[in-house]
Amino acid sequence: MSSQIDSKAIVSPTAQIGKDVKIGPYAVIAEQVKIGAGCVVDSFAQVLGHTTFGRGCHVFPYAVIGNIPQDLKYKGEVSFLVIGDNNRIREFVTINPGTEKNAKTIIGNNNLIMAYSHIAHDCEIGDDNVLANAATLAGYVKVGNKVVIGGLTAVHQFCRLGDFSIVGGCSKVVQDIPPYSMCDGHPAVICGLNSIGLKRAKFPSLTIRNLKKAFKIIFFENHLPAQSKELVEKNLPPSKELEKLFEFILSSKRGICKCVQK
Repeated sequence: MSSQIDSKAIVSPTAQIGKDVKIGPYAVIAEQVKIGAGCVVDSFAQVLGHTTFGRGCHVFPYAVIGNIPQDLKYKGEVSFLVIGDNNRIREFVTINPGTEKNAKTIIGNNNLIMAYSHIAHDCEIGDDNVLANAATLAGYVKVGNKVVIGGLTAVHQFCRLGDFSIVGGCSKVVQDIPPYSMCDGHPAVICGLNSIGLKRAKFPSLTIRNLKKAFKIIFFENHLPAQSKELVEKNLPPSKELEKLFEFILSSKRGICKCVQK
């Protein structure tokens, strides 16, 4: 089946359009854009710059994808936005490419980016994430896999959000969010383990119980990081989840967000 491009759409003749792509009226597709097979770009959406889409993505009306970074350092360098497969990018979303020459903003696969969200320059987003309405990521933010970011939440530049974490709506994220954690607040603090998210992801019950015990030791007993690691290794069996958790904590440059006082 050939692509269906509305006669009122503005599509550059040099744009690369895959098979079965649908482009609605008044959509704008710029010169260097590459759109993979089966994508949909709805009416009035704009895909600009050096933007590449994988397969099966859906860009909803009035989204602006690939416009120049909102960064005073940007001086017109050629930079890129790379978007994977099966992403849903809802109304009025804005996503910017990298800032420096050849820099990239990277979006993985199967993400739901809800209306009015913003992903700034040089961000790296993994797979299967949900950004609720008006979630805002500053430059150089890194989001892992299966992360949920609540509506109206703002994430400071250079922060990282670990796999399977969840951040409540209207939060202010100024430090790294650990994997598997449930965080909320202004600024965001760790409230505990994201038990519901882990259950939905079909983590074994024993793994969840051990992670909950580890969280208590690491985040709620006021130990130094080295002491916490020693206590966890002494009291709990080793696991890839605990290894990932400590790797994330010990590699943090902005520091890990604080814990709610219980």
